[in-house]
Amino acid sequence: MKKVLLTLGVLALFSESKAQGTLAKNDAQINAGFGLSTYGLPVYGGFDYGLGKNFTIGAEGAYRGYKNFGYRFSIISIGVNGNYHFNEILKLPAQFDFYAGLNLTYFNWSSPRGYVGSYASELGLGLQVGGRYFFNDQFGINLELGGGSALSGGKVGITVKL
Repeated sequence: MKKVLLTLGVLALFSESKAQGTLAKNDAQINAGFGLSTYGLPVYGGFDYGLGKNFTIGAEGAYRGYKNFGYRFSIISIGVNGNYHFNEILKLPAQFDFYAGLNLTYFNWSSPRGYVGSYASELGLGLQVGGRYFFNDQFGINLELGGGSALSGGKVGITVKL
């Protein structure tokens, strides 16, 4: 009986019948996951808010630590973004969310003591394109390419609508 209930619970979690990808006005979601990088494993967390039909704004923080030349480096980034969601134009099924936009990100590079090179903190402007697939009204997975954060060009993770 426990196996049946567990199976039904998993099927309900991944049911597509109610899934809605795009955020409505005043709706919010959180995102978390890992970046794609050849230096370390970046992690990120973010928040998106529905401004209006097909438009969202958001904030994101990321961290990446890695070792190179025998030194330990770290990058912390904090940024804001704006995205346009193409679901309506492309007539995508409700469980999908396809978007593109701009971000403005502040990077704080940490150089280890004794390292002769230099890294400076900086402000960067980036572009991103991404997509989400929602298993139900609240839970989905995301993939995004581009950016301008400590994630080094891409990320994969989960999305939870609030």
